[in-house]
Parts: sequence; structure tokens; C-alpha cells
Amino acid sequence: MELAAKYESGAIEKKWYQYWLDKKYFHSVPDSREPYVNVIPPPNVTGVLHMGHMLNNTIQDVLVRRARMLGKNAVWIPGTDHASIATEARVVAKLKAEGIDKSSLTRDEFLNHAWEWKEKHGGIILDQLKKLGASCDWDRTCFTMDEIRSDSVIRVFVDLYSKGLIYRGVRMVNWDPEAKTAVSDEEVVYTEENSKLYYVKYQIEGEKSFVTIATTRPETILGDTAVCVNPNDPRFAHLKGKSVIVPMVDRVVPVIFDEYVDMEFGTGCLKITPAHDINDYEIGIRHNLPSIDIFNDNGTLSEAAGLFVGEDRFKARDLAVEELKKLEVIDKIEDYNNKVGRSERTSSVIEPKLSMQWFLKMEDLAKPAIEAVESGEVNIIPAKYKNTYRHWMENVRDWCISRQLWWGHRIPAYYLPGSNEYVVAESVEEALEAAKQKTGNSTLTISDLRQEEDVLDTWFSSWLWPVSVFDGIMNPENPDFKYYYPTNDLVTAPEILFFWVARMIIAGYEYADKKPFSNVYLTGIVRDKQRRKMSKSLGNSPDPLDLIDKYGADGVRVGMLFCSPAGGDLLYDDSLPEQGRNFANKIWNAFRLVKNWEVDANIPQPEHSKVATEWLEAKLNETINQLNQQFDTFRLSEALMTVYKLFRDDFSAWYLEIIKPEYQKPIDRLTYNQTLEFFKKLSLLISPFMPFITEELWQFLKNENDVESIVIAKWPEAGAENADILTAFEDAMQVVTNTRTVRQEKNIPQRDKLSMSIIKHGEYNDYFDSVIKKLCNLESIESIETKPDLAAGFIVKSQEYFIPIGNLINKDEEIKKLQDELKYAEGFLRSVTGKLSNEKFVNNAPPAVIEMERKKMADAESKILILKEQIESLK
Repeated sequence: MELAAKYESGAIEKKWYQYWLDKKYFHSVPDSREPYVNVIPPPNVTGVLHMGHMLNNTIQDVLVRRARMLGKNAVWIPGTDHASIATEARVVAKLKAEGIDKSSLTRDEFLNHAWEWKEKHGGIILDQLKKLGASCDWDRTCFTMDEIRSDSVIRVFVDLYSKGLIYRGVRMVNWDPEAKTAVSDEEVVYTEENSKLYYVKYQIEGEKSFVTIATTRPETILGDTAVCVNPNDPRFAHLKGKSVIVPMVDRVVPVIFDEYVDMEFGTGCLKITPAHDINDYEIGIRHNLPSIDIFNDNGTLSEAAGLFVGEDRFKARDLAVEELKKLEVIDKIEDYNNKVGRSERTSSVIEPKLSMQWFLKMEDLAKPAIEAVESGEVNIIPAKYKNTYRHWMENVRDWCISRQLWWGHRIPAYYLPGSNEYVVAESVEEALEAAKQKTGNSTLTISDLRQEEDVLDTWFSSWLWPVSVFDGIMNPENPDFKYYYPTNDLVTAPEILFFWVARMIIAGYEYADKKPFSNVYLTGIVRDKQRRKMSKSLGNSPDPLDLIDKYGADGVRVGMLFCSPAGGDLLYDDSLPEQGRNFANKIWNAFRLVKNWEVDANIPQPEHSKVATEWLEAKLNETINQLNQQFDTFRLSEALMTVYKLFRDDFSAWYLEIIKPEYQKPIDRLTYNQTLEFFKKLSLLISPFMPFITEELWQFLKNENDVESIVIAKWPEAGAENADILTAFEDAMQVVTNTRTVRQEKNIPQRDKLSMSIIKHGEYNDYFDSVIKKLCNLESIESIETKPDLAAGFIVKSQEYFIPIGNLINKDEEIKKLQDELKYAEGFLRSVTGKLSNEKFVNNAPPAVIEMERKKMADAESKILILKEQIESLK
């Protein structure tokens, strides 16, 4: 294979991804190995790749690729979510553009259009994930409305109904007038908005006096059935037993007393509209008030409103204000900021609405899921979300699981002829038998039954995802489910911790009697430099595929992970993937440098190369242990930075510089072979983060004993650590850095040889002297007893180093430099002394840490003494 002068990411990524697919490296079947299982948070079939997907799926792929390298039977299950509301909205819009109104179609006709749209668009996002390098088992791709998943949803509904946990009733729900369906509490997004607060006077019946209420929604006055005050409020004690007249409709309603009313808010007098406010609804139940629903499903005013019938609710608000002004009952209008609930899917303002819906009782179901997180059986990362999870679960409300849509899993309830009574069954045939038993009418036929029109909330299918992707609901004894469940790590966003993650934990214990996963890794939110969440509507989100084209998939993956600790927001800037691309180029250029060296098998290995290879081997062992710990604790951003610095600093800036042969001279065979082995190890450590470039390198590096692809290669094992050699090399690095500073300050070219003298204090380690000689271009390193004249000096640990520079020495500059060093050393000593004087630190710190601090103190004291002597000798 010819090594290209430039790393061409596009061609290489396409080549190797297809190669991986052809070889089925991502495919898994049960075997004797330990499984490692992740399920993808299924993206909506309406979706295309965005920056959040990029971050989430990069993290998942890093975890899965490393698990595969650890020898585990790793599988990453892909799939998509049918997304009832979003998909139906897309299909309705498409039909509208074609001149077709949904209302003109039968349910089956509409669903044919929906399935056609799904088949055309539903797989786009999965194909896009392939460009990122996602190592999913594509043979196992699932869809929440495919046959197995659909059958699973229906069976679970029937099971929960039979357990008395599902019920049907009229309740206050969050109504989306645009989608014309109920949505759950978690699908309502609250935003601060500028509103108006209207103070409206209601005449007391039989009197000329008024009470004043404050409302942001004057149009709902048409549905008022009471006015409420706090029984402890002396201002309204005179209203007991009285009624007031509702403006515009002249409806006489009672004044009621309830401690819910905040005496400090507004006027302390509250209008009650039970049909259109959740708190009013609950007050209405307590006081047996009638409810008047003044809105149609599309947000226009109904016949029950009496006025402004057919007008949109916001137009009706303006008309109501005009009418109230005509009646001279508006006392005042104030600007007011309040939280407005909007549908997460359509952004339409939510309308609290009384509606017949299906509900799932959650309180008892939630208990095992609370215990799972409290006990640590399910681990949430970062841990700060554990309290948030517990608070929500301990205050969980019944789940409204019905949606007034056609696209989705149709609720398997069948109404009896001419009745609101129903039976619940997995099929219409079973429903017919149940209906015959319930009615005692053996002549009933299928055509006599009417199936519920509503579909189930999308989350009612995705809460089963870790179980249903392995057919664990319909066929719990199948080999896949018994081998792969429970899964290992779930990577998702904190905003769906409640209505997806928590519900999956509930379903896991209910239907598998086990947790669905061991760890929940919550990513942060991808934001721009102004800390705004990236979104298409703001125009601040780049197209991920454009980024991949520009920076390469490896560059983008690295860029997404550089600054994204678990639960911490990622402040995105194009400099991040650019840095990733630059790193890929650095890896490529370093490899080209090594591969282009001439090799001579007949020359011996120089001493500096010998000790450099020993040092790098020790550094690799230390780093592998560090990486393993970082992976085990999900500190993936730190792990990337660790391997990044290992390659950029330790390998490229130091090791390659030490072993590099002189210009136009060969390198010895032993060092060369060791360097290729180091490159191989480094490629393995980098490969979970940057799979494409490392696969390309692997093809050049592998030998007859290696596997054919880095995807299935073994994660490097750490040998014994050698702290002494690492410490000695750090000292040598300081000597080299200080010597280079002397050259720079005195304008001494690197090609000019220098000599070095050392006044040794205590034990001196000369192990890396050969490295110092090469990197500093020294003729000699000698030991002396007294400080030489006309020499630049520096101190490393307690050793004094001198570089003779003749008349280039400037005493004043040298004294100032030494005084600056002295000032720093004295400050450092104060810091260490303070720490060792802290009784709490000394009593609680491990002995090794205390010993290290004492050594730092001794070194600092020795250095201060030497610096003072050097300053005096120059005066």
C-alpha cells in the first residue's frame, strides 16, 4: 500500500465503513463471551442528523468500539421512533400541499400515505449516522411500529388493563389545538412571555357594588362558573352567601371560599373556569361546580361560549377586551410576564381542556424504579440528576396515554353496539369473544364492534425499547433476550430523563423483573458561543454532514468530545472539529515521518533511543491504566484529552524528537521496529475516538500475527508501571526546556554545540543524560564543585545546571531571572507549608500524599537556598 502525502478523510471513511459492513464486524449473535449491549435512543422518523445526535451517538460509538476491543460481544441496536405527532403533522402538511385535506380521507387511506412517507424518509437519519462511523448492528434495526414492537405494545396495554392499571375517564389534559391531541405534562415547554393582566369588575348580584378579578385570559370569562376568595381574607367576608354576575354573558355564579386562593396575588379574588384551568378544575370538583367548555378542538370558540363562536381563541381575546371596555367593566390593564405552556412538537400554546382520555396509574409502578436508582442498581451519570429523578418519581402523576391521532398504535379497546361500554383485547377476534361473554349475546359479529379511534402516546412504545428490541415481551424465553438483556449503558439527554428513561426503568422491572440498563449517561446540551441551544429555528446550528465533509468524521467526533463532560453543556465552535482535523493530520504526518526513515539493520541502537523506548513503554503503561479508569467512570472527554496529549506531547514532541536520526542518516532497526509497535498501540488507544484514520494506519502497521481490522483488535493491556523512570524523565524534560530557553534568550543557534556542568546535591540520576545531550546538542555533561564564571544557570529539583556562554552573560538579567525564580519558589513553599500545617489535611490525606507534600517542601527549601547563593555570587 502506498502512503498518501495527505490524509484524505472522505475517500478513506467511505472505503473503511463499507469494508466493516461487508465483514459484518458490527453484527452480533449470542455466544460464550460477556455481552456488551447498548440500545440507541430511537430518533424520530421525521428527523435528520443534528448536533445533539452527533454528540450522543459519538459517545455511544466510543463506548461500543472499546467494549468490542475488550473482547466483549458488543452490540449496538439501532432503530427509529414513529413519532406520532411529528409524523402526522408532516404527512398532513404534505397532503395539504398536494391539495388533499386529511378530513377527506378515511383512516386507512391516510395511513397508506403515512406509511409511504415513512418508507421514503424514515431511514434518512440512520444512513447519516453511518457517515459518523456509528458501529451499529444494522441487521437488528428496529422501528417502534414494526410487527414485533407493535404486538408488544398491544400486549402490554392489555396486560396493564387487566391488572386494573389502565382506566378511561374525563380529566383535565394538555390540549394541543394545532395537532388536535392531548399531550403529556412532559411534552409541554414553558417559556416566559410578555402578556397583559386585565382587571375586570364583576357586579355583586342585587347590589351596585363590584368585586374585581385579575386575568390574563379575558376570553375564558365566557366559561366562568364561580368567583373564589380565601376564607381567611377579611376583605371579602361580606361576600359569604352572595353571587356575582359574569360580564358579557350575565351568568349568575356563586362566590365560593377556598384556601387555594393567594391573598397577595392580583386582587385576591379569583375567577373560576373549571373547563380551562387545571387548578380551577380541582376547585370545581371540591365545590361541585359545573364546567362549560367554550373551545372546540382546534382552538376556536364553541357554541357553549355564547359569544364569538367560531373565532380563534386569540382573536376572541381581543374581541372580549373590546366588549368589556364597552361595558365599562375593565378597571385597568397592566403589562405582565408569565409562563406560557407550549407544545414541544408544534409550539402551539397549550389549552387546558376537559377531555375523555385513557390513563395509566403510575404510583405503584414507579416504586421499583425509585428503589433501583436509590440503591445504585441503576447508576445515573452525573449523580446530580439522581435527586431530580427521585423528586419527579415520588410526585409522579397518572400518565395520559391516549392521543387523538391516526398514526400510531391504535388502542385495543372495542365498544359494544350502541354503548360506551367496551372490552380490551389483543385482536378483534379475541375482542368479539370477550364482548359475547360480557353481553351474553352470542349473535354478535365483528362488524358490531367499534374500535377506539385514539392511538397510544409515542412514549408508550419507546418505554419498552430495551425489552422489545429483543422481542422480550412477546417471546421472553428467546435466546437473544436471555443473552442480551439487561443492557449496559444508555446514553441520552437529561431533558428526557423522566418521560423516557424513568419509564423504561419502570417497564424493565414490570416486564423483565430486571433493570433495563446499568448506567444512564446524560449528555449536555450543544450550545453556541452565546450559550443558546443550537436549533434550526435560531439558525445557529451547522449541518453535521457539512462538518463531516469539511473536517472529516474523525475530526468532528473529536471536536464533539473535547469539551463535553457528562451533563455539562458543549459550547460549540468550528474551532473544535478543526482541532480534531488538525489532530488527524498530525497523526498522519507523524506516521509518514517514521515510514519514510531509512532503516539500517547493521547499526547498534543508540543509548538515547534505548532509554527513550523504555520511558515511552512506561508512559504507555501509566496512560492505559489512566484511560481504563476514565472509561470506567465515564470521563470520556478526559479520556480523549489523555490520549490526545499522549500522542501530541509524549510521542510526537518528545519521543520522536529523541529517536529521530540525523539528517540523511538511517535509523537502527531495533528502534524503528519498537517505534512501529508504539504506533500500533497508540492507534489502538485512539481508535474508539477516531476509527477511520486508525483503520487506515492499521493496514500499514499490522503483521501476520495481527487481526485484519482494528475494529476487532484487542485493547492494549498495561504492563507494570515504573514511577521512577517517569519521574526521572520529567526532570530531564525540565533540563531540556531550560537549556532551550538559554539558547533562545542568548540567540545561540541549535546547531552550535554547548557543554553543561552540574553541581550535584544528594543523589543524581544520570539515566537520561544521553537524551539531554542529544536534544540540547551538548558536547559533554560534567560534574563540578563550584559555580563557573560567565555561565547561565538554572535549577531542577535540587540540582544546579550551568551552560557556559562566555561574554553573552548579562549579570543584571541573570539576577532578575533568579529573583523571579526565588519569588515563585518561596510562594510555592508557603502553599505546601500551609497544607502541611492544616490538621484536617494531615489527618485525612493518605500517607503517600503527605509524604509527597513533605518531599515537595524539602525540594523547595533546598532550591531556595541554592537560588539565594547564586544571586549572592553574581552581585
